[in-house]
Amino acid sequence: MTQACASSVTEAVERAISALDLDRLEHDYWEQNEFLYIPQFLPREFVEAELTSQAQALKSGLNRNYIPGHKKGGSVSYYAVREQAPQFIDLYRSDAFRGMLNRLTKVNLLLCPDNDPHSCALYYYTEAGDHIGYHYDTSYYKGARYTILLGLLDQSKQCRLVCDLFKDVPGKQPVHMELATAPGDLVIFNGDKLWHAVTPLGHQEERIVLTLEYVTNPDMGAFKRLYSNLKDSFAYFGLRSVFKRAYSSRSRA
Repeated sequence: MTQACASSVTEAVERAISALDLDRLEHDYWEQNEFLYIPQFLPREFVEAELTSQAQALKSGLNRNYIPGHKKGGSVSYYAVREQAPQFIDLYRSDAFRGMLNRLTKVNLLLCPDNDPHSCALYYYTEAGDHIGYHYDTSYYKGARYTILLGLLDQSKQCRLVCDLFKDVPGKQPVHMELATAPGDLVIFNGDKLWHAVTPLGHQEERIVLTLEYVTNPDMGAFKRLYSNLKDSFAYFGLRSVFKRAYSSRSRA
């Protein structure tokens, strides 16, 4: 039985991890200032059959946003993913997957609180010019925030993840990288350390990426929570999705 024949995302992840040279990957992660790219972490055939199809099914409910000079694209929040695409949640919560991340990052990574719409979300680049400008994935939590990207669909020659490693690190020359994120490719980084962007999508192209967020401390101050919710509302998921679901999650807790 091949990895492509795995019966669940949990099984596929466990098989993928067992085939990795974690010593080498841990070395590479730290040599690159807490950044790592693993091509074909999951088999392309498995991702396209089991995960890309779920992302396509959610596309009708995406929230499109446009911030002149910085961002244009579509997003589906954790709340919708949790309700309609359980395989992504299985990946996010996988003990084996989080154990691998803990090994690479040398910290104990925790799931984001249930009212964080970014914790397990989908980003869609579906219209010409969709992009996101250079930024850090700044943590508003009291601890660090780590971002994991999994390629789901990459039908583009122009839309690329571009990264400048070691930016703002004294005594280090920045290293520029441009990466395609094919189905199954995995990117892992410390959000406060990687200066990155996504270049504009071309005509009749499409790109979909799953993003997973983990934290070292899930606490967040009230002011930063409000700021984070406002940013997510206007830049990603929409006011109704963020505030209605965020406070609904809080009332259930």
